[in-house]
Amino acid sequence: MTMLEVTRAQVRYGAVPAIHDLTISVDRGEIVTLLGANGAGKTTTLRMISGLHHAVAGGVRFDGTDISRMPAHSIVELGISHVPEGRRIFPQMTVVENLEIGAFHKRHTTGEGLERAYELFPILKQRRKQQGGNLSGGEQQMLAIARALMAEPRLLLLDEPSMGLAPLVVQVIFDILRTIRDQGVTLLLVEQNAAKALELADRGYVLETGSIVLQDKADILLRDDRVRMAYLGEEIAPAVVTEGHDDVAEPGPEPVD
Repeated sequence: MTMLEVTRAQVRYGAVPAIHDLTISVDRGEIVTLLGANGAGKTTTLRMISGLHHAVAGGVRFDGTDISRMPAHSIVELGISHVPEGRRIFPQMTVVENLEIGAFHKRHTTGEGLERAYELFPILKQRRKQQGGNLSGGEQQMLAIARALMAEPRLLLLDEPSMGLAPLVVQVIFDILRTIRDQGVTLLLVEQNAAKALELADRGYVLETGSIVLQDKADILLRDDRVRMAYLGEEIAPAVVTEGHDDVAEPGPEPVD
């Protein structure tokens, strides 16, 4: 069942188009990833869905409700949380204070939310009285995700969760994202690490200059030569073609005894 539908959306920064004629969908229970180079429109897409930018054309629907012109706080209340690029935690506030801010409209369940956050991220319980700015990069990313989960979202938007993190920490974060999905939260993920994103996701979209140029199941995109060359840094060997034969090399001379 479709949870999120973006239909022929356009967003502009002044006169400059950031995304145009963008159509994507996310089904309930899926992990969907958006891939593309810097400036392709991935972050703008997430900001449009979460109400931080509004489309000048097209629309966004969440569980059948048109959210195209809703303010961001109303979209959070409907069940969409956004983990922004760069984490955006409050460095002077403690871990628990950061988490409590994420539950600003769920005050009656803050205690339950904290327990769920600490179960997913045990290190945050140990660090709960520390200022957010004193955490490591990986711990700050965990805090940003946990803060978004405090709003009890049904759809979680994540913008570059692996940015600046060591490979071992990235693996921990992605394992936790899989657990979050298994607990019933649908994920829409923007990620420069295309290999990790496609290993995690069910489906993917590739954006170029604000438009979708490729979409498919994640495992198919992972094998697609265009994706492998552009986003996985792989060299694709050309097929061997000889005159009169396709993809077959001419046999060599017979061996002589």
